[in-house]
Amino acid sequence: MSRKVVSLTVDHLAELEESGDRCASCLFWQLDPVRRDRVPEERAAAEKEAWVSEVLRDWGSCGRVVLVEGRPVGWAIYAPEAYVPGAAGFPTAPVSPDAVLLTTVHVDAAYAGGGLGRMLIQGMARDLVERGGIGAVEAFATTRPDRPDRLRVPGLPGCGCVVPAGFLGSVGFKTQRAHPLTPRMRMNLRAALSWRDEVEAAIGKLVGAVRPGPRPARPPTPTRVGGTSRAS
Repeated sequence: MSRKVVSLTVDHLAELEESGDRCASCLFWQLDPVRRDRVPEERAAAEKEAWVSEVLRDWGSCGRVVLVEGRPVGWAIYAPEAYVPGAAGFPTAPVSPDAVLLTTVHVDAAYAGGGLGRMLIQGMARDLVERGGIGAVEAFATTRPDRPDRLRVPGLPGCGCVVPAGFLGSVGFKTQRAHPLTPRMRMNLRAALSWRDEVEAAIGKLVGAVRPGPRPARPPTPTRVGGTSRAS
């Protein structure tokens, strides 16, 4: 089964919407509660596409999609907090000045438990490390993924837009600001960069160990001059 992680595009949103994934039209993070309430349901997907297009144009890649046999089955979205007005409603806001905000990680239930969520986080970290100038990724987590109605965040009841704290902890995030329901968690990209360098160094050593070494120099062939031998 082929699996790969690619950059999020507007075309992926359209594919997810056609498959019935409600995340493709959810505006919880992209708009503040007042503007969100003014968007008709039939316009929500177009608003989400407009948001992705704006961030791509102004800031760059803002998400990763995992493809299984060419079909999108999971995604992660991240952006600077200035593009994510929905984050202001959390009691553990704001995000640290050096951090990008991870808003959503979603994997189709049929593929849950197969490591695709970890692949999305690794793809995001690799993107941000290579771009440079970003110190960390932060996320508002939920300690009660089974009860989103308990979060007491405006507009959130019934919506699975907040990443479970248990998942974030399993992929390298640590609590930055504690809260019983919505802690803010952080992954330092220096640690991610160090981890990548260590892995690359280990691979380099492994390749060097199995690569044939240079052939020893052939000793000079003796030649005879006037009845005596001399190396040529």
